[in-house]
Amino acid sequence: MTHENLKTWLDAYGQAWETRDAHAVGELFSEEATYQETPFVEPLRGRAAIREYWMNVVVRPQEQIRFGYEILAVAGDSCIAHWWASFIRIATQAPVKLDGIFLLTFTPGNLCCELREWWVKKN
Repeated sequence: MTHENLKTWLDAYGQAWETRDAHAVGELFSEEATYQETPFVEPLRGRAAIREYWMNVVVRPQEQIRFGYEILAVAGDSCIAHWWASFIRIATQAPVKLDGIFLLTFTPGNLCCELREWWVKKN
């Protein structure tokens, strides 16, 4: 993975989030990828599970999404990025701000095969 390839991947991830496109986000992951939203939950396993999660957690309940990031490190197939996002919860119209870290591992074809994240919500 190169810095430029990671930038392309993160741009596509952000675009998929901002447009609430679960199919597009799924295409960024390998078929057998794992996606661990927080350290104390079991990781999602497989592209279909990631898409389903996105439908339930992003597409249906969020709108007016904004996403940004900063690449912190690229070492072989592993990368670290700082990210931030804001959105409105559709059901309550409550604004939400998140700040987090991605630990990402990629296949030789630049598909993510492991995503682990830590994030904090601003109260």
